[in-house]
Amino acid sequence: QVQFVESGGGLVQPGGSLRLSCAASEFAFSSYAMTWFRQAHGKGLEWVSDITSTSDRTYYADFVKGRFTISRDNVKNILYLQMNDLKSEDTAVYYCANEESGSWENWGQGTQVTVSS
Repeated sequence: QVQFVESGGGLVQPGGSLRLSCAASEFAFSSYAMTWFRQAHGKGLEWVSDITSTSDRTYYADFVKGRFTISRDNVKNILYLQMNDLKSEDTAVYYCANEESGSWENWGQGTQVTVSS
């Protein structure tokens, strides 16, 4: 199975930008649709964005549409989330996971994004 390591999080002011990365350890990365989730402190997990295995389709939660862009590099085995116009409500731990048969079995450890002035 694939293993993931998220990176790129940090502290940013409202309106700022960050680019998150999710590095996969296995070549099979290119076989999977990929998903970004996030979880605010003490809150439930929420879906952020999906991308198909070949990047031909992308999907976004309404609260990030127009601000975030999901992409992937199947040669380098990296998933990205470009986050622009960040808001305080985007503060959360962001996780990546691969979709397999309609479920998400493999998760990274997450990267913290804090949006604050």
